[in-house]
Amino acid sequence: MIRVLIAIFFLLPFLLVGCGSQSTTSQCEYCHAGLELASDTHQNCIDCHGGDETLTDKKAAHASMYGPRNPSAPKFWEKTCGKCHQYQLDRVRSNLMLTNTGFIKNIRLTWEGGEEYLYATQDQKLYDAQGNPVEHHSVLKLRNLAGELYRKYCSLCHVGMESHRSWKASHASGCAACHFPFNENGTYQGNDLAMKNKWPHSASHQMEPLPTNEVCFRCHNRSGRIALSYQGMNDGNNGLVPVNNGFPGPELISGARNVTHIQGDIHFDKGMDCIDCHTSRDVMGDGYAYENMYQQTEVACEDCHGSGDEGPRYEVVERENHDAVRESRNYQRQVKTGDKLVLTSKGRPYSNVFYQDGKIVVVGKRDGQEHISKQIAATPEHTIVGHERMECYACHSAAVPQCFGCHTQYDQSQKGMDFVRGRETRGKFSETEDYRSLYPFSLALDQRGKIAPMTPGCQTFVTVLDRRGNVQKEEYVANFRGKQQLRFAPFYSHNTALKAVSCRECHADPAFLGFGQHVVAGQSVESTLICEKSDELPLDGFMVMKQGEVQSFSAVVREHSRPLNEHEVRRALMVNQCLVCHDDPKDAIYQQALDYDQIDRCLQRVTPDR
Repeated sequence: MIRVLIAIFFLLPFLLVGCGSQSTTSQCEYCHAGLELASDTHQNCIDCHGGDETLTDKKAAHASMYGPRNPSAPKFWEKTCGKCHQYQLDRVRSNLMLTNTGFIKNIRLTWEGGEEYLYATQDQKLYDAQGNPVEHHSVLKLRNLAGELYRKYCSLCHVGMESHRSWKASHASGCAACHFPFNENGTYQGNDLAMKNKWPHSASHQMEPLPTNEVCFRCHNRSGRIALSYQGMNDGNNGLVPVNNGFPGPELISGARNVTHIQGDIHFDKGMDCIDCHTSRDVMGDGYAYENMYQQTEVACEDCHGSGDEGPRYEVVERENHDAVRESRNYQRQVKTGDKLVLTSKGRPYSNVFYQDGKIVVVGKRDGQEHISKQIAATPEHTIVGHERMECYACHSAAVPQCFGCHTQYDQSQKGMDFVRGRETRGKFSETEDYRSLYPFSLALDQRGKIAPMTPGCQTFVTVLDRRGNVQKEEYVANFRGKQQLRFAPFYSHNTALKAVSCRECHADPAFLGFGQHVVAGQSVESTLICEKSDELPLDGFMVMKQGEVQSFSAVVREHSRPLNEHEVRRALMVNQCLVCHDDPKDAIYQQALDYDQIDRCLQRVTPDR
């Protein structure tokens, strides 16, 4: 009996297998008996982590590990994840979340205006969607203010870099950034007692094949703040101004920011996750190199809702090896042959949006919940003549985060952490802002030639101090397209509402046309929030009107983008005369082209010729 008990005692560590190999020679389980399996197909510790599972000495066994914490970090990809997942690895290598080419490009345009090379997080040779070679130059070679700003201020959000010091915004690097998410403070909270509460670690060792909204939130809570807007949050109340009987917001996020609640996106309110709209190609890339995020992203409102004159497109799954069949293996509803899948704006199939019984059904990837997508084709409010150029979210955005006046100081007398180099170097950044708002928002033409919401991007005033603390540049506005000017950018805030912006607001309030806060005085629009560089130009707009003449003075920073011209502004404001009597967008008069000459004669109080 004693011999049996002794045998059971020595076998017990191998019976308590967690992550580890099913082999009885592995020593990993002696220390990590409760560690969760990464997945059913990831059962051998050393296949992913490296190390020597036959050694009993901890230091010796760990000496050849990859990491040792994160074998999915980019420098180990070829030896770890890439061994089994080459297809996914090739996509991630070109993914904008890794390369950050658009990020770096637009920082350069904001700070210096240079475009001679395409800089990225690392040297790479890739291909664009047309098969042309694309060369990326490492941002380490960008030895100017733009390169410094990216490395010391922006780089922690790209998936090649671990961030572990931000409350609710920490994440691992590489594949683990999405598939082994951190909790609020980056500590392990699983069943392995040897790792319990260790920092920085993923919250669990169990792989998350389908990232939650909280995973997206880790990075997308800054800049455009789309993760905040989507979930109905706003971090605009952070001025630390003393108030009477005032309290902080209900939730604290990175950067000691208090967030307050606003109206959430209708898709979020219906229970949809970020990944229910965004495809894996949006998130992980499709293998091609892109310069800007709007080029990589393939999801569009029209895909599921249709447009005013056309319904959604779909294709029938006819092969068992269809990409959507493979992608849906971890979904609550798997794709099968015979299914009709709705197509994205690039003509590729979604893996969770079905055409069935004459309806468009979006199925939650994680929970399997079905959402019927409302169709707008041939509805009168979506076939208004003249609105063909409107992006859906130009009317259906409830809020657009806008940050005006970004004052950035670069002090060469101090040192700052270069996250890409992994060490402190000379030069430290700090910044303040003037004003932040959610509504109203300005409209202009985006990269598709459609009218879309705008947000400042970026309104940077740069101050540079030399090594002795002397001012070299003070509140300098960088050159863009040949002249010093502030910049706005087309933007989808991910705060979609069922109720649209009213016709009267859009056609009667010059703020929507790009004039900012203002007072209308006769035939002039006088700005009330003034740019510190000018007594006459608005900080929160890019248009001015003097004696009926309209001029734009700030740039819209996307290819083919621009502010509305004088002709377009005049026509938009003239429609307000019709709205006095015809305030219903379903009114039949809006199904035909308006006679602007007739409206103009009414404005001039002139009897029309008979």
